[in-house]
Amino acid sequence: MDSDLSIAVLGLLSLRPLSGYSVRKIFLTTAWKSFSSSPGAIYPALNRLEAAGLSKGSVEKGETLRPRKIYALTKKGESTLKQYLAKPVTREDIIWRLNSIPLRFAFMGTHLEKERVLDFLTGLTTELNAYVDSLVAENKSLENEMPFCSQAAFRLGLENLRTHVRWAQKTYNELKDKKEI
Repeated sequence: MDSDLSIAVLGLLSLRPLSGYSVRKIFLTTAWKSFSSSPGAIYPALNRLEAAGLSKGSVEKGETLRPRKIYALTKKGESTLKQYLAKPVTREDIIWRLNSIPLRFAFMGTHLEKERVLDFLTGLTTELNAYVDSLVAENKSLENEMPFCSQAAFRLGLENLRTHVRWAQKTYNELKDKKEI
């Protein structure tokens, strides 16, 4: 996957076929506002996914003045999305793609078995804890040399990571007792 936008669009298309306008509306009116609702971002993303064979567009109401193209996920798109969601969490994900974790998780319940989702949460917790421990150890010697604001910013970063740990553990505990996800 080349971007979070592509993942978000693929994930949305996996739920139901959508037009570009419908994708824009979701990005404008839901908690997904962090994604660009600009036609200059969405339509090129839809075109790239279609060109890659991950989605297929069909024109609806083609005889009207305003035909619209409805995009649906292909079998290749479903397989690609499922493979992406099932990847184990790595240290690189924690360092460079932490904001992508909730996006991945949002679509897991409809594409992965419960055990795979639980494994994802376990791996996330393990990687987060290991990264926090390494940051604390690496920065221990610098603690007294850093200005107050630098120390406070570092603590904020650690607290953010620990919040992700708490969320992953709580979600794991809630999910393990559920029959369906």
